[in-house]
Amino acid sequence: MSSRKDPEPPAQPKTGFSRRGFIRGVGLGSGAVGTGLLEREAVAAPAPANVAGPGPVPITLTINGKPVNVTVEPRVTLLDAMRNYLDLTGAKRVCDRGTCGACTVILAGKTVYSCSVLAIDAQGKNIETIEGLAAGNNLHPVSTAFVNNDAQQCGYCTAGFVMAAKGFLDKHPNPTMDDVKHGLGGNLCRCGTYMGVRPAVLEAAKQMKGAKNG
Repeated sequence: MSSRKDPEPPAQPKTGFSRRGFIRGVGLGSGAVGTGLLEREAVAAPAPANVAGPGPVPITLTINGKPVNVTVEPRVTLLDAMRNYLDLTGAKRVCDRGTCGACTVILAGKTVYSCSVLAIDAQGKNIETIEGLAAGNNLHPVSTAFVNNDAQQCGYCTAGFVMAAKGFLDKHPNPTMDDVKHGLGGNLCRCGTYMGVRPAVLEAAKQMKGAKNG
């Protein structure tokens, strides 16, 4: 038997490309791309101008024609600012969802639910509340008419009704009964005193008209 070995195959020349090199290259490339994405995502968006909070900030509210300074968190509603910070408790918290009208005030000439308005957004607008309707010892015609027509029982919703009626009559000085029913449809009375409220609004309309003509 011959002891001669077969010659080994000649070594393949290196091409500069290998599977291991390919995988390493892909890994480095992916890392570079991933790093680039992360860097782009990490770039913070510019902060919007005039951001307030989240802590308490000083604001100025104009209530019944007078400026009032108060410091509240931006999340505080106008209702809570008046009741808890300014001791104006005429507007009541009942549903706290903008459906019952017990917290009604007049904001820049429009009746609004103060539980649905942020105090910070009410700046620069005149806010009319039940506390500002009377002139000294003289009741506003709407308040007087509510008394004359026994338009309250527990009284909890009365301030909201009075403010809603005042705002309604400011824009509709000659209402019919149907107008009143529609105009005050956003206010609820759990005692059911609608039969007194509606005639009271009609009486107030006559008194306010007479005051203007007098």
